[in-house]
Amino acid sequence: MEIVKTLEEKKLTVALEGRLDTTTAPELETVLNESLEGVEELVFDFAKLEYISSAGLRVLLAAQKKMNAQGAMKIVEVNEVIKEVFDVTGFSDILTIEEAKKEEKTEE
Repeated sequence: MEIVKTLEEKKLTVALEGRLDTTTAPELETVLNESLEGVEELVFDFAKLEYISSAGLRVLLAAQKKMNAQGAMKIVEVNEVIKEVFDVTGFSDILTIEEAKKEEKTEE
């Protein structure tokens, strides 16, 4: 999994690419623990995330709890596969999630 962080003043965007699972979740957890000091808005960009496991969900839940105390967190560009995981686990009710925009097909 690739993690790309972008910090703009007090807003941290974390873009994830690949799979967030038992192997990669500890890496994300470490990155977040080192990066959330002073952050008031945390945005996860899931545009290139292919898969999330329960270990990944646990990291997101921990980040949400931390951000509840110091600001806000949202997840953007969530594809249908990840959205289904959030729906089935009930995470859709706890997290702020913005689904990926459907690409409009144009006829030529």
